[in-house]
Amino acid sequence: MSSLLLQRYPELSPIDAAGEDILESAHKFQVPAGTVLFRQGDSCNNFIMVASGCVKVVAHSPTGREVLLYRIENKGTCVLTTSCLLSNQHYPAEGIAETDITAYMLPKSVFEAALNKSPSLRQFIFSSYVSPLSEVIELVQSIAFESVETRLVEYLISNNDSSMTISRSHQQIANELGTAREVVSRHLKRLEQKGMIQLERGSIRICDFDQLCSVT
Repeated sequence: MSSLLLQRYPELSPIDAAGEDILESAHKFQVPAGTVLFRQGDSCNNFIMVASGCVKVVAHSPTGREVLLYRIENKGTCVLTTSCLLSNQHYPAEGIAETDITAYMLPKSVFEAALNKSPSLRQFIFSSYVSPLSEVIELVQSIAFESVETRLVEYLISNNDSSMTISRSHQQIANELGTAREVVSRHLKRLEQKGMIQLERGSIRICDFDQLCSVT
């Protein structure tokens, strides 16, 4: 197992002997899109390494609103999982496979051994902790300091395909921006009235990219 993980994660190489022994305890698993990997309130018992595919991590408000915190993609790890393992806390959010995924799990006891016995694995764990943590901080800053319209326009600019189309529903966009669907729909309608976009069934088409960029 350790040789397979080293192929998947070249940043682990070179690895010390203790780390290589620890990786032998990793458990490979594969799940289809839509699988819930962990729920809010679950105990955290494994360190997760996503080798392929994408997992979205979302938080839910008491009123049922969903906020996308970040995504774990190819060769990524979960910042919440690491945080919960270090602090012995339950999950404060939910992890859902957006695509079919292949991942590896290290049991909590093995994770703790990695921190204590293997400098190579310890470095990997904390290095992989930084990037998603930065994403969460950026999300908090954007929600706190940027208007919904600005964040919506930035989302449209960043998520369109080669035909300038965003294949997302208003509810999906609202979830990713951490706001209500009605708020997103209202702002999209205003952008449409200004000729910047065209609202279509299940998608949004950008009509004037330069003017849209000027909003930000």
